[in-house]
Amino acid sequence: MRLRIALCLPFLIALLLPVFGSPARAQTESIAAVVNGVAISRADVDNRVRLFALSSGIPMSPDALDRLKPQILNQLIDEKLRLQAIEEAHIVVPDKAIAAAIAAIEAQNHLTPGALRDRLAGQGVALRTLIDQIRVELGWTELLRQQLGPEAQVTPKQIADRIAALQQQAGQTQYLVSEIFIPIDNPAKRPEAEKFAATVIEELRAGAPFGVVAAQFSQSQTALQGGTLGWVQASQLDPQVVTLANEMPPGAISDPIPVAGGLEIVQLFGRRPIGGSATDMVSLRQVFLPFKTPFNPAAPTAAQRALIEQARALASSVHSCDEMEAANKKAGSVQPADPGPIVLNRVTPEAFRTLLTNIKLDTVSEPLIANDGVAVVMVCSRGLENPEAPRPQDVARDIVDNRAELLSRQLLANLRRRAAIEIRSS
Repeated sequence: MRLRIALCLPFLIALLLPVFGSPARAQTESIAAVVNGVAISRADVDNRVRLFALSSGIPMSPDALDRLKPQILNQLIDEKLRLQAIEEAHIVVPDKAIAAAIAAIEAQNHLTPGALRDRLAGQGVALRTLIDQIRVELGWTELLRQQLGPEAQVTPKQIADRIAALQQQAGQTQYLVSEIFIPIDNPAKRPEAEKFAATVIEELRAGAPFGVVAAQFSQSQTALQGGTLGWVQASQLDPQVVTLANEMPPGAISDPIPVAGGLEIVQLFGRRPIGGSATDMVSLRQVFLPFKTPFNPAAPTAAQRALIEQARALASSVHSCDEMEAANKKAGSVQPADPGPIVLNRVTPEAFRTLLTNIKLDTVSEPLIANDGVAVVMVCSRGLENPEAPRPQDVARDIVDNRAELLSRQLLANLRRRAAIEIRSS
């Protein structure tokens, strides 16, 4: 079962309760790097690799995992620098906010309270790995807010100017994209970064969820939203990204793109003229039947086979979206029957997008089997939604996000320049 620890959340969540505090490290533990006198162990690197493998939900060979380790070590070094800056600023993440977010993560993964700890342990992932990663994400966001100061506020004139500029671009192309940014602060590290990017792309094209990979590995602030940029104009993207976005089919994942400061991997979901063509939308209903144990296609349990047959039988007994809602409620409403409006060109994988495009209305689909359960869906309606004029609150958010991204890269670059970093060979 893939742990959904990034999608639909503003950031990953740390379990920062006293009982979960970081244990003292054994003096004999092998050290991978030392950052300003603070050690990063090889166990830290191995745990982060396992966390990614668990999050991605796809089998990964030992060779593929090994290829991730050098860049993961670089990422851990950056996290250590950020954590030291957070501590220097005396920033503390409130336990109350973290506890509420923990509950949200467990609910998203259909886990009972406290089960996340057991799930990680069962996969050999130290809980401290998740704690360390998320403590940094939360603290760094607060540090950026403090550093931005008045720049975190956007004036009505700035919003009006941005909206006017967008209106002048009517007819030009917008792109719906997500990104993974891999920084390169030293030209000597480019081959290593390119090798890492190739491994990530290989796993993405094999089915690893883009949002989970972005949350784990992207060094852009968009990682907090699973790499999502939303609808953006050409002026908001690197020119080389724009060139590829004009050529890529929806759903495609790019090769590594050289950009200022590093490499980008992007996934394109759609293109449209600003103020122009409408977007294909569908509404659907789903029935989800959860498995009690992870699904093994080669050896499904009797209970799993029974649930799959139960899902298949709905095709003959359910003939409307209202009846789908009733069936999902009867199954326990583990997932909502109505996931909300779906933008068709954002649906991945492509096979599911094709299903939603071609299935007849008010018809139950074939069972869709995942590690954690089986689902059937019914399309209730299809239609076109005209793009709305930019909302002031969205424009204000985009302006602040751009400022925060620029500040984040500047701060981290300064931290790297001042740091004493020693990387130890195996």
